[in-house]
Amino acid sequence: MIIFVVEITQKFGIKVAAKHQVSVVYMLLGILFCVCLITSNILEFKVIRVWHLNLTGGLLIFPISYIINDCIAEVWGFYKTRLIIWMGFFMNFLFLIFTQIAVLLPGAPFWEGKEAFDHVFNFTPRIAFASLIAFLIGSYINAAIISRMKVSSKGRFISFRYVVSTLAGESADSFLFFPLAFAATMPWAELIHIILLQILLKTMYEVLALPLTVPLVKKIKRMEQTDQFDHQVSYQLFRFHL
Repeated sequence: MIIFVVEITQKFGIKVAAKHQVSVVYMLLGILFCVCLITSNILEFKVIRVWHLNLTGGLLIFPISYIINDCIAEVWGFYKTRLIIWMGFFMNFLFLIFTQIAVLLPGAPFWEGKEAFDHVFNFTPRIAFASLIAFLIGSYINAAIISRMKVSSKGRFISFRYVVSTLAGESADSFLFFPLAFAATMPWAELIHIILLQILLKTMYEVLALPLTVPLVKKIKRMEQTDQFDHQVSYQLFRFHL
């Protein structure tokens, strides 16, 4: 696994100096980002009832990845955020591969959980592809908007910037994922209803989390003694910097 990661970094031109120090807080946020992303994919199979709404369990976790995205972009800038986004993409891809291997391998004769296990982890290629693409584009848009708005506002209006970036990122994510995953399997009117509901609820999640997010970001800035402004950066998605 370590060799695989090293080869990926070399292939995409990611250069890490031998004595390059990585912030512990940045590393922990990156780990949490990947955990939230993978966990949300599993929880998507659980349909929960909140008041009079039927929602997927992933809605409880997935918006946290956008909050982390906002924090990293605000403190360390777009380049470090883009690196975390790609790391989340590759970790999610590996998770899908490993689960499919486990599904294909024969179960022990005495094991009675095959049907339930396959139901949860046997991701269809269509849904897996939709999930990866929607996450990548949505997270990228979220980070890019945070970066540009921070420069243009000279670091002010942090709450407004977080809400706008989340609304744009979650909109891109939902408008990509649901048509790619479920087009031709349900009426378009129902599909649009689900998309708009997801965008609304995920954005509300961000708003409700602001009283915790904003003080946390300010505390991290003081701890790390950094507050990155992306005055001259490349917003290309397929380009890597540390």
